[in-house]
Formats: sequence, C-alpha cells, structure tokens
Amino acid sequence: MSLRFTKLHGLGNDYIFISTFDQAVENPAALARAISDRHRGVGSDGLILVAPAEDPAAHVHMTMYNADGSRARMCGNGIRCLAKLAYEQGLARANPLRVETDAGVRTLELTLDAQGRVAEVRVDMDEPVLAPARIPVRLAGTQVVGHPLELPGVTLAMTCVSVGNPHAVFFVPDVGRVPLSQWGPRVENHPLFPERINAQFAQVVSPGFVRIITWERGAGATLACGTGASAVCVAGVLNRLTDRQITAELPGGRLKLEWDEATRHVYMTGPATEVFTGNWPEPPSRGVFP
Repeated sequence: MSLRFTKLHGLGNDYIFISTFDQAVENPAALARAISDRHRGVGSDGLILVAPAEDPAAHVHMTMYNADGSRARMCGNGIRCLAKLAYEQGLARANPLRVETDAGVRTLELTLDAQGRVAEVRVDMDEPVLAPARIPVRLAGTQVVGHPLELPGVTLAMTCVSVGNPHAVFFVPDVGRVPLSQWGPRVENHPLFPERINAQFAQVVSPGFVRIITWERGAGATLACGTGASAVCVAGVLNRLTDRQITAELPGGRLKLEWDEATRHVYMTGPATEVFTGNWPEPPSRGVFP
C-alpha cells in the first residue's frame, strides 16, 4: 500500500502534500521525518496534510509538520501551495478559498493564469500577535521591540512577532555577512523561547524593499518563509525602518507584504509551484522511520 503525494514549493520553500480526503496517514510526525529526508526520502522542508474542514466557515483543513516531525501552527508558503493543490485537484474550487489551520481560518485570494491554473495567491495572515506571553517569549511588557539578545560574541537587537508562527526578527546591515548556521540554531533554542522560535535576519535596502534570510524552527535554513516575511513587515514598521507595504527578497524569490493600518491584518502575496507527484510506501521498506 502506498500514499499518493504532491510536492510543491513557494519560492523554494518546499513541502510534501498528502490529501487525506480518501487516504489515511497513521503517524504523520514519523512520516514527516522520513519523507522530508533529502538523502533517503523525497526531500522537503516538511509535510502538509490536506483534509476536509471541521469549521463550517472553511473549505479545507491544513495540518503542517516540520522536517523534524514537530508540528507547526501555520506556514505562509505552504498555505499558498495548499491553495493551488486544493483548487487544481478539485478538493475545493472556491475563490476566495478559506483554509482552516492550527492558527485559525485564513482567507486566500487566487489569481489564475490563462489555463485556469493558480499562478499567485494573496493570503490574509490575520492580525499579528505582539504580546510576549502569546508569542511566546519569556519577557515582560506588551511588546518586544529592539530588545537585546546575547549570543556568543555578539548582542543583537530583537523584535518578536507571531503571525501564526513565532518569529524573532533581527535587522542587520548586510544579510550576506550573517553566519546563519551559527546564529540560527542558537536563536531557535534560546531559553527565552519556551516553544523554540524562527529567526529572520533582515537588511533594509529602502523603506519599501528588504532582503531576508531565514532559520526555521524544526527545518533549519530555508529559501523562503512566508510567516517570517510577514513578521519582518510588522517589525519594520514597529522599528520605524520600513513602510507598511514592502517587497521582500528572499533567497528563493520575492514576496509582497502589507500591514494594513485600518484592519491591522498582514497580507502576503506570492507564487506557488507544483514540482511532481508520486507514491510513497506506507509503511516504508527502507527502515527510515525512527
């Protein structure tokens, strides 16, 4: 017996999608670790399951697991890809499309190409969470803006935002000089963060344009992070460094972000791309499950 899957990516942030409309996944955390392995599996930043929605206000349900098997509440690039898969495979032909996640229901507007395929998706990321206790961060106060974070040999100014996932944003002069493989895991696992955290390092080129590199909780360095870019948009405004509408350049490509002043919601717009489909043996015969 095997599981049908589709691999998609948003700016190189790639995920394996499995529809559970007509097939079951018994151990998704273990499957995420096995199928995400880039040497012995398919290779991805994580696993996303697509299921019928439980909330009557939504069309489909999204459950996400990082490559290490940990569960994440939301994924900005992943939810755009899910919208493409759900619409094109006929799981939900709605536009706007409402997706139920562990962080709540998100509304997505789909832009179709001449062939009726999803080319671009605009996601209402909802209102960002700034209260430290809700992100969560072990700090007092109502916001964490420009707070010093000490790492071995360096002190960085940190702004914390949750946009479905928790993020620590650091504005730096040049992202090209950031030792991501050193700083990333230290930020992710710092004692201030009881649930670990995602780290974004951002370089402000102009008030409307930033460059970002990402260390994702449970996945490591990735080519793009949609919730992270959304967090940078918010952090830029809080630090009076950027406009409310920005273009973010990530290693995998560009996203458009807006923190709307009237609604307080963040909106993210970007592409979604299908890579290939396949079948994964369940359980696998190669002993890659722990």
